[in-house]
Amino acid sequence: MSEEAHAGGGNRAAITICVILATVMQALDTTIANVALPYMQGSVSASQDEIAWVLTSYIVAAAIMTPPVGYLSARFGVKRLLLVSICGFTVASMLCGMAQSLVQIVLFRVLQGVFGAALVPLSQTTLMNINTRERQGSAMALWGMAVMAGPVLGPVLGGWLTSAYSWRFVFYINLPIGILAFLGVMTFLSETPRNRSAKLDGFGFATLSIAIAAFQIMLDRGEEMDWFGSTEIIIEAVVAAAAFYLFLVHTFTTRNPFVRPSLFKDPNFTAGVIFAAVVGLTYYASLALQPPYLQELMGYPIVTAGLVMGPRGIGTMGAMMVVGRLVGRVDTRALLGMGLVTTGWTFSLMTGWTPAVAASTVVWVGVVQGIGLGFLFVPLSVATLSTLSAAERAEGAGIYSLSRNIGSSVGISIVNSLLTQNTQINHASISTFVTPTNPGFGAPDVARLWNPLSAAGRAALDAVVTRQAQIIAYIDDYKLLMIATLAVIPLLMVFRRPPAAGAASADLALAME
Repeated sequence: MSEEAHAGGGNRAAITICVILATVMQALDTTIANVALPYMQGSVSASQDEIAWVLTSYIVAAAIMTPPVGYLSARFGVKRLLLVSICGFTVASMLCGMAQSLVQIVLFRVLQGVFGAALVPLSQTTLMNINTRERQGSAMALWGMAVMAGPVLGPVLGGWLTSAYSWRFVFYINLPIGILAFLGVMTFLSETPRNRSAKLDGFGFATLSIAIAAFQIMLDRGEEMDWFGSTEIIIEAVVAAAAFYLFLVHTFTTRNPFVRPSLFKDPNFTAGVIFAAVVGLTYYASLALQPPYLQELMGYPIVTAGLVMGPRGIGTMGAMMVVGRLVGRVDTRALLGMGLVTTGWTFSLMTGWTPAVAASTVVWVGVVQGIGLGFLFVPLSVATLSTLSAAERAEGAGIYSLSRNIGSSVGISIVNSLLTQNTQINHASISTFVTPTNPGFGAPDVARLWNPLSAAGRAALDAVVTRQAQIIAYIDDYKLLMIATLAVIPLLMVFRRPPAAGAASADLALAME
């Protein structure tokens, strides 16, 4: 039995509950806010693309702060960093609930992301530390179930809280969870040894962070500011490019860079990082698109929208449980291929949706899409990291998570920007047929409702045209997600089998998800 496992032996159950609470709190926040976005949008007077900042700001902040977690835990200790993360995340959640403007809520979501980035890796580390090698697989399985519960409970709980109370309670719900987790960790968890000599490549971290942040702001603000017709967007693009250039130069010239270039000599790792970005893009972008579609175009109450979206997480959970047993026994490329084809097929089905689609169809397509995503998450982690050496794996996992989070934030920004832009283009295109000389307006029933010669008729016509323009814009977004999903299939040929498959791969899959 290891020293850490022995230290946690008497309080193992209590520590396990506390770190799982911290994980659930973070996992819930990846989906719980989605269903409440239309309500937040009205409350803070934000546009369709502006309210997406609530999602992207959190993801970007978490992406930037994930790679330094290893250094911070070594330098300051796992317990101390975990307590700071839980406390900071809980306080930031309260501030999100109290926010009175879009600027405030985005700022507080950034704080949530900064503090929340460490919760998942530190929870994994703690569970590994307090359990013997024989118990680690079971501990990771239990932890994985908690993580997978987030996508299932998030939409349902978010819809109920928003309907019964207010959208602010999707953030306030973190207060009791955070307090329990904080008190439990403070009481039961022992501190790990600290490495005061641990160093972080500050310049590399700073330049990469600036590049990511400037690029994301450019994407979020581009549609509103007319892209490169705006001085602001040009400045943000220049800052992002310059910071990334400095990061690359520094990376290839310093002795201990923030990201070691040698990692990318491994074809599995390089392909997996690209793969992870696309998976993040399609997964979170589709999650961001569905709530406004269900609530604004289909007229679903928020609770119903949450209940319709929840089964998607059940599909993911079930698939991950099955895939966890197949990893190491079935070729990872076959599992990934099945996940891609299944997910792409569901996006192709969604390109045929209209607001008349049945709720049962939305549910079963969501479940199948969740199954497809479940076939991607675990095998992709294994394929990406299993060919790295043990010494490189922690750093590789950080870059892998960073890539997936960047893909998620970029995907949300792109689909929301295209949704706004294509709605305007489609509206203008459809409007060319709305003229008094169109013979279709000669029918008595049509003329009574949509008379282009009266103010009321023109207003009614504009509402109908806008609705149709939005439907087509959503179809275009789902087509993009389908193409992005299927476009990475050729990368499957790059992956090679890990040197030792079987139980080791299964353990790695559990530890990564």
